[in-house]
Amino acid sequence: MNAFRTAVAVLLSTVVVSHVDAADRKTIKIATEGAFPPWNAVDADGKAIGFDIDVGRELCRHAKLTCEFVTQDWDGIIPALNVGKYHAIMAGMSITEKRKQVIAFSRPYALTSNYFVIRKELDVPVMDADSKIDLSRNDDKTKQILASLISNLKGHSIGVQRSTNAEAFIREYFGDSVEIRSYDNQDNLNLDLASGRIDGGLADYSVWKTFLASGQGATGAFYGPRISGGVFGPGVGIGLRKQDVDLVAIFNDAIDSVSADGTLAELSLKWFGADLVSR
Repeated sequence: MNAFRTAVAVLLSTVVVSHVDAADRKTIKIATEGAFPPWNAVDADGKAIGFDIDVGRELCRHAKLTCEFVTQDWDGIIPALNVGKYHAIMAGMSITEKRKQVIAFSRPYALTSNYFVIRKELDVPVMDADSKIDLSRNDDKTKQILASLISNLKGHSIGVQRSTNAEAFIREYFGDSVEIRSYDNQDNLNLDLASGRIDGGLADYSVWKTFLASGQGATGAFYGPRISGGVFGPGVGIGLRKQDVDLVAIFNDAIDSVSADGTLAELSLKWFGADLVSR
């Protein structure tokens, strides 16, 4: 009889847990960094704002879900997802093979374009601003442009945000040819670049555009080619737990909807002044 009661109790608890999980799916908690404008930031009232947040709200509206945004430091954003602190991540996070080993991703809702910004006073050789490097290709032109970039920046101090694809790229391709400075967030990198404590930095185009348009960024300028592919991945996606396959499907359908009706492009123009979502 005791064994029977135990079995029934286990069964009932399983049913209750399943019911709670199903109910929880009506409210989705989404983490964002809050320090990566215009992708995401925090306003004067402490509320999350930015492209990620507006897109997230549109996706949840299409999926008929209630969404709540919370801020989380970048360094711990993936571990906290996996222990269940929230359901999803929307933080300008590029889809990479390394990250796909520990979390799942939706399809991309935006593309990435990465650039160096250096202090204008630096004496470096001029490079074609319209040139491009696709790290997924290994042709001679790509190799030549990359070799010139590495040579031109040799010996200079370059800032990157810690645990980002920019840091992975610099360490893999530049190694000891530059002095690498890692930062906990982009704002602190920008401060050191503006004050001359570092010579340059590598980050997403949209992030640099905001910085260069400010008074703080007056001493900096874009340098070298657009860098994409390879360690930077196919684009920016929503991070989700691997077991939440239903949420992946729900968000994928919603992304298709807001892409098809032009909402994604409108939000990109609103926050970046450019279409960073259309291929």
